[in-house]
Amino acid sequence: MIALTLREVRRAWSGGGLLLPVAFFLLVATLFPFAVGPDAALLARIGGGVAWAAALLAALLPIERLIAPDLDSGVVDQLVARGWSDTTIALAKTIGHWLGFAPAMLLAAALSAALLGMDGRTLLLVEAGLLIGTPGLAALAVATAALVAGLRGGGAVAGLVMLPLALPLVIFGAGAVQGGAGALKLLGATSLLLCVGGPIVAGAALRIGRS
Repeated sequence: MIALTLREVRRAWSGGGLLLPVAFFLLVATLFPFAVGPDAALLARIGGGVAWAAALLAALLPIERLIAPDLDSGVVDQLVARGWSDTTIALAKTIGHWLGFAPAMLLAAALSAALLGMDGRTLLLVEAGLLIGTPGLAALAVATAALVAGLRGGGAVAGLVMLPLALPLVIFGAGAVQGGAGALKLLGATSLLLCVGGPIVAGAALRIGRS
């Protein structure tokens, strides 16, 4: 399982994959003040929401390569033939996907704090929320990738499937900036539910995809 997880991390970081989420996040943080104006107080209030919207889209960026290539090339079939369960494969991919984009998100949030007018306390809450919530985003992304694997235009379909399901994470994550501990607890509960249910759903989708 460790080998498969490390393989997913290497795939995520290869070809500038680690820099892409950071660049995307910083681009959003740079352009957003031009859209809403230079009001520092307004930017500070909405900075957490902007950070979470960028994190959600960053988790969605590599969704087409999470499951479909391994299904098409027979990697999943080989792993199953060697005794791996579909759920274990999905769990390893979830951990690898999280390690592939979450550290970049934490770094990008720190770099964009000044652009979004976030003070030290706000940045700490944003970082804590991302640390708690991004495992749920990773699990949801892998489950969505497994559900749409093999479909034509799977990337577009994945966005339609994942974005509504990720709304609770975004709402609680952005709310944690204002609501503090209570919203963080709700965020943690939602993320834990997705981390438990995501690999199960993804495993079932992999079994169906191989049949």
